[in-house]
Amino acid sequence: MKNNKKWFIVTEAALAVMVLVLVFCMMWEKNKESSHRVSVIVQDSDDSRWTAFRYGLKMAAMDHEIEIFVVSTGDMVTPEEEESLIKQEIAHGADAVIVQPVPGDEMEEKLNKIEKQIPIMLVEHAVSTEQDNLGFPVTEADNYEMGKVLAGELVNDYNGNVRGKTLGFISEAAGTEAVMKRKKGFEDFLKDMGAEIRWSFCGPGQKPDKDLLGKQPKVDFVIALDDGSLKMAGEYSAANNLHGALVYGIGNSTEAVYYLDTGAVECLVVPDEFSVGYQSLTETAKCLQNYFYMMEDHTVSHTVLRREELFSEKNQKILFTMSQ
Repeated sequence: MKNNKKWFIVTEAALAVMVLVLVFCMMWEKNKESSHRVSVIVQDSDDSRWTAFRYGLKMAAMDHEIEIFVVSTGDMVTPEEEESLIKQEIAHGADAVIVQPVPGDEMEEKLNKIEKQIPIMLVEHAVSTEQDNLGFPVTEADNYEMGKVLAGELVNDYNGNVRGKTLGFISEAAGTEAVMKRKKGFEDFLKDMGAEIRWSFCGPGQKPDKDLLGKQPKVDFVIALDDGSLKMAGEYSAANNLHGALVYGIGNSTEAVYYLDTGAVECLVVPDEFSVGYQSLTETAKCLQNYFYMMEDHTVSHTVLRREELFSEKNQKILFTMSQ
């Protein structure tokens, strides 16, 4: 009798496991067949700096049969505003979100709660500027390395001698992890070379106004650490309003390339934003199509552009993606 009862329990347990496996398989197949919707939330999403990024998203969406929706945004300045947009997209049926996070611990807490509902992929930079991002996958360029490369280009232009030269930093994305790393990479490269940082507008919460550059003390170089500030510096330089300063910077828009081509900018380091879009959506698609898949970080490449070789064959691909 005891053996019969034992076998009955074993049989029932086995049947229960089989049912669960069958249900899981049916749900998995259903998820594979259904079209997933991914919402993308980035700062000022209609700006030209996102052109290559949006093109990368589009190509990945076609390859993985994912529906994407890029949310129309302005300059989000608070975690509450970004949280509200994410929740709005979830309510509208988003299966996952790709987010350029507003920096700060408060946003990290909010994302931790949202992640319990749907997958989250970060782009451009991590949430916190205080420590490496541990909680969320990030698709971004190597921001520290881009800062070092930009400094290296400047130093090479002066045969390694920048002693006594003065410079100023500017950024419209001040306070983000990306800009902090770019600035640190630049400063680390110039350490002990005798160059002087005369002013810097890259602190948390600072966003320069349009009249800022013309009011600053004269420097030899203006270092623009993001696309918005690069375009601002290029505009000032083109109008001869930088007191003779030369502009070196990081940017990824057609306007940034225009200022390089016309000589208003000396050197431009361009992150591969097409790959940021493509890889971030590809990772998200893998997660949606496989319940057990853990999204991974991706670091994309960057390119140094100079006026004299701007339209060379090796630069055609990146210029093409920036103009789509």
